Amino acid sequence: MTERDPATLRQLKKKTETRRFFKELAGQTPFKRSLKFLLQDWEDGYNVGSLFRIADACGAEEVVCMGRTPVPPNPQISVTSLGNHRRIRWRQTVRHDDAIRDLREEGCQIVAVEVAEGAVSFREFEYAGKVCLVLGSEKRGVYPNVLSQCDGAVIIPMAGKRTFAQRGGRWSYRRL
Repeated sequence: MTERDPATLRQLKKKTETRRFFKELAGQTPFKRSLKFLLQDWEDGYNVGSLFRIADACGAEEVVCMGRTPVPPNPQISVTSLGNHRRIRWRQTVRHDDAIRDLREEGCQIVAVEVAEGAVSFREFEYAGKVCLVLGSEKRGVYPNVLSQCDGAVIIPMAGKRTFAQRGGRWSYRRL
């Protein structure tokens, strides 16, 4: 690791400085694969807003809101996403089967992030170049009929009792 003189470190406070800095970094660390998220019947708009922030942070192309998942414009999404719901493309699909079929036609490998029989560590899974992560509802996880249509399932070891909020974000960032 490169050490710096603490006197040369300063926080970037101007938006233009921050944008320039991240643009330079993006050129140094290109993303390895295309990423989409499929949110299956999420109930809480605040969680959806949080996912939009995660999607933007890791360079995801799209968020697919399935079933009764709240969609923009929704005040809870707007507040939590800090505007990222306007930066990330999104669509809503009512039926689970339609969403998965459409994603397959777009060439996506469908991968559930779920504690499931046959799931492997997210570090050991063989990911394709174009991946869609299926994130199940907050209370029930990925439905069995949706899980059966996935190409695989990954598990992310987590500490604590409530692991939902960090599952997708943690995997997404590691994809780099």
